[in-house]
Amino acid sequence: MVRKLFGTDGVRGRANSFPMTADTALRLGAAAGRYFRRDGSAAHRVVIGKDTRLSGYMFENAITAGFTSTGMNVLLLGPVPTPAVGLLTRSMRADVGVMISASHNPHEDNGIKFFGPDGFKLSDEAESEIEAIMAGEIQPADAGNIGRAKRIDDGLHRYVERVKSTFPQDLTLDGLKVVVDCANGAAYRAAPQVLWELGAEVIPVGVTPDGTNINAGCGSTDTRLAAETVVTHGADVGLCLDGDADRIMILDENGRVADGDQVMGLFAARWASEQRLKGGALVATVMSNLGLERYLQGKGLELRRTAVGDRYVVEAMRSGGFNLGGEQSGHIVMTDYATTGDGLLAGLQFLAEMQRTGQPASALRQVFEPVPQRLKNVRYAEGAAPLDTVSVKTAIAEAEARLEGHGRLLIRKSGTEPLIRVMAECEDDGLLTQVIDDVVRAVEAA
Repeated sequence: MVRKLFGTDGVRGRANSFPMTADTALRLGAAAGRYFRRDGSAAHRVVIGKDTRLSGYMFENAITAGFTSTGMNVLLLGPVPTPAVGLLTRSMRADVGVMISASHNPHEDNGIKFFGPDGFKLSDEAESEIEAIMAGEIQPADAGNIGRAKRIDDGLHRYVERVKSTFPQDLTLDGLKVVVDCANGAAYRAAPQVLWELGAEVIPVGVTPDGTNINAGCGSTDTRLAAETVVTHGADVGLCLDGDADRIMILDENGRVADGDQVMGLFAARWASEQRLKGGALVATVMSNLGLERYLQGKGLELRRTAVGDRYVVEAMRSGGFNLGGEQSGHIVMTDYATTGDGLLAGLQFLAEMQRTGQPASALRQVFEPVPQRLKNVRYAEGAAPLDTVSVKTAIAEAEARLEGHGRLLIRKSGTEPLIRVMAECEDDGLLTQVIDDVVRAVEAA
C-alpha cells in the first residue's frame, strides 16, 4: 500500500495546508480511534500532548473530536515533551498516544505522531492500516457511546519525576552552572525544573513561547544564543533542546557543540565499561560519522546502521535487543529509561558523566576525531522528483566514482519537508567540497 500521509515521523506539513488541516486531523483521529477499538469494547482511551505552536490548539481540538466520535476517551496533557507522551501512554494504560508537533521545524509547520499502548511509535504497517481506514467510510460510535475529553493537570509532573529518577542516586548537580535552551518549545517548564531540583544553577533561555517563536533563533538547530549565554555567564555547560524536546545538542564551557554522534560515543564507551551496553553495539543511522564507527571498533564495539529516522533506530534496537541508539542530529534513545528519544534525559546523562569524572564538558565533548562531513539541503518544488532525472542520476554516479576508496556519499529525500539532503564524507576536503557542490547544482537545475 502506498502511504500518502505518513512520513518518517508521523504526518507533517504546513499548518492549514494539506495534509495538516483541521479536517485531516479530525479524520485521522477518527481512523486511529476506529483502528484501536476494533473489538468494540468500552473504556478505550488516548493521551494527547502538544508543543507550543499556535496551530496546536486547532489540531488538538480537531483530533480530539475525531477520537471521541468513535468512542475513545481523550486525556489532554497540554504542552509536554514528546517522550512524556510515550511515557504516559504506557503508564496511564492508554490504547494510543498522540503528540502534536513538528519537532525542530518552524512554527508554521505542525505534525501528528502516534504511540502504541507500549509507548513506542507505531510501525509503518500500523500507520498504513490507519490510512486505509481513513480513506474509507469511518463508522462513528452510537450517540450514547461518544467519548469524553478531560484535561490531565499532573502529566508534566509525572514526566519530571520520571526523568529525575534516571539520574544516578549518588550524584547531584550541585556546583554546576547550566544553560538550558528550551527552543520556546514543549520543555520550557520541565527542563529548568528538573535541572534546578537536581541542584544545578540554571540559566534558562528559550522559555517564553508565544506560539510563533518555537525554534526561532534558538534550540538544537540554532545553538548561537545558548553558546553566547554560556560564555557570557561563565556556565559549565549548555543543553539545547528542540521544539518537542526529543533531541539535544550539548555545548561545552566554550560554547562548542557536541553533536549526537559524540554523545552516543561517550555513552557507549561508558556503558560498555560497566557491562551494560546490550549486544556490544550502538544503533545509529546512515548519517552517523565514519569516525564514530572507527572509534567504536577500536573499543571492540559495533555500529549498527539504519535508515534515517529515530523510529527506525528504535525498531532495530528492539528487534536486536540493543539498549542505546540515536541520530547525529541529537536523538538519543536509551530504552532502559524511555521508549523514544529524550533530549533532557540525554542531557542529564552527560551531566552525570561530568560529575562522575570531574572533567569539564570540553574534555567530554569530542571522544573521537570525525571524518570531515558536509550536508547540504536543497529545497525543491512540491510534486517535483529531481532524483528521478537523468542529469541528477549522472551527477550522483560521477560523485560516487570520485569518492570510491576515499569516502562515501548519501543522497536522500527528507521525510518531513520537500528537501533533498546531500551528504558526503571524505578526508580530502577539496574533493569533499567538489562532489557536494556538483550534486547540489544538478539537483537545483533539475
